[in-house]
Amino acid sequence: MEVFEAIRRRKSVRAYAPTPVPGEILERILEAARLAPSAENIQPWYFIVVTDPEKRKRIAKSGRFAGFLKESPVVIVGCGDRKASPKWHVVDVTIAMQNMVLAATSEGLGTCWVGSFDEELVKRLLKIPEHLKVVALLAVGYPRKKFDLLAKILHFFRRKKRLSKIVGFEEYKGKASNIYPGPNAL
Repeated sequence: MEVFEAIRRRKSVRAYAPTPVPGEILERILEAARLAPSAENIQPWYFIVVTDPEKRKRIAKSGRFAGFLKESPVVIVGCGDRKASPKWHVVDVTIAMQNMVLAATSEGLGTCWVGSFDEELVKRLLKIPEHLKVVALLAVGYPRKKFDLLAKILHFFRRKKRLSKIVGFEEYKGKASNIYPGPNAL
């Protein structure tokens, strides 16, 4: 799948089939993270792949909006090394995790970023050392068809903004502006 197509197809998936993710596909997803850029090429990341159902269940209970993690066949815990890169570890880990999201999408998998979790519980459960910060969790698996009325309503009322609302050329142009003088106005 072409990269822009993966960007267009990517969506937050909160219902997963119990089908395991094949090892070779998981390895490609992790390789996508490894190849991500980082400040000064420090690569201040560490990823923990959680497939154990009991651990996933405990992680799912650690956050208000994390309940669906118990059915996701893979949860990737993205950690940033505060010592190695005190200023940029969070940004660098999120860049690497977005690479994983796009790689997973191109493999036909669904993903969902999760920021709702108890960091201390996750650190204790997975034996994560103090110098690492748990930046985010990533659910990965094959999407299961599920009618989600709340998601439908949210996406109806809160659509993606037009480029003209979020981009200024050369300077801030405000919310409503004619920012691009090109032939196909954004």
